[in-house]
Parts: sequence; C-alpha cells; structure tokens
Amino acid sequence: MNTKEKIQEEFDVLEQEIFENKIVLFNDEVNTFDHVIEMLIYACDHTPQQAEQCSLLVHYKGKCTVKTGPYDELKPRCTILLEAGLSAEIQ
Repeated sequence: MNTKEKIQEEFDVLEQEIFENKIVLFNDEVNTFDHVIEMLIYACDHTPQQAEQCSLLVHYKGKCTVKTGPYDELKPRCTILLEAGLSAEIQ
C-alpha cells in the first residue's frame, strides 16, 4: 500500500466516523403528509422532492433516515421535528 492509498483510507475512516449519526423519522398515524413534508423542508433543508420521497418511505417502510451528520448539527434539527409532533430520534 503506497502512502497516497493509506492517507485516503485514513480519510475515509475519519469521514465515516464524523457522519455516522443520523436522524431517523418514524411513521405515525397522526401527522399529514403535508405537515411532514413542510417540516422536512424547514428542519432538514430538504428540497420539496426529497421531503416528499422521505414522507412516502416513512409511510410505507415505517421509518427513514432524513439527515446525517455530526451530532451537534443534528440535535437542533431533531428537536424541531419533535416539537412539531413528529416521531424522530438521533441514532
């Protein structure tokens, strides 16, 4: 393994550790699609298309990862989702 490959491998591992946290949104029987979509756009900076796709995944699969990143960046976003009445957690 040459030096360049070793540095790239170390970078890949470090990058993976930084972004290992994720917000998972869970399905519920309370919130409308429109509310979920609006909150994903607002809290997670989704495009309307991304938010709609995530809302459909949550509805049909029961859950969906809606944002990944460092914990410090995810915590306020997850708090917004929770305060809006959605079921979400950071994993």
